[in-house]
Amino acid sequence: MQVEWREYIVSTPDVLRGKPRIKGTRIPVSLILGYLAAGNTAEKILEEFPDLTWEHIAACLDYARNLSEFEVAV
Repeated sequence: MQVEWREYIVSTPDVLRGKPRIKGTRIPVSLILGYLAAGNTAEKILEEFPDLTWEHIAACLDYARNLSEFEVAV
């Protein structure tokens, strides 16, 4: 599923100290990525967080992909 993460993820200094989060929630992207890294399925995450959708999870993965493409000169 292809989604544009900017449609689903926001960062504002007044909520969660600016950590990227799912728009309209206080659920940080790092939490969702942590669940996935721990081996949880998208279905399990959606059960635990009924306010989330498949698009939210896909947006978190797209966000992580985007960050991994960031180039740093060493």
